[in-house]
Amino acid sequence: MAIDPEFETNYEEVERHEGHRVWTPDGEETTAETEGIHGTHVAVDFDICIADGACLEDCPVDVFEWVDTPEHPESEIKADPTYEDQCIDCMLCVDVCPVDAIDVDPGRAGRI
Repeated sequence: MAIDPEFETNYEEVERHEGHRVWTPDGEETTAETEGIHGTHVAVDFDICIADGACLEDCPVDVFEWVDTPEHPESEIKADPTYEDQCIDCMLCVDVCPVDAIDVDPGRAGRI
């Protein structure tokens, strides 16, 4: 299952984390097991992310940082789009993500 590219319509914003939005499908707060989608312009589905680090390694402008997600069943760290406002829309992170957990939409850049 890949990130929902229509998450802005199908999910609700529930909080802010490190300056970016966090979205969940049911509008409920995030939990250790359900982390939701972090970011808007550069969106990472924490519930899909397996934390292999490819996006951190390949991003030429260092959009991502590791963030702790203790007790999450997939991994205890995730690639957080902390600096999504620096994204240059090269799509390298989307291309290298082995589980399709990342969506970059240049049209959402102004809605961070």
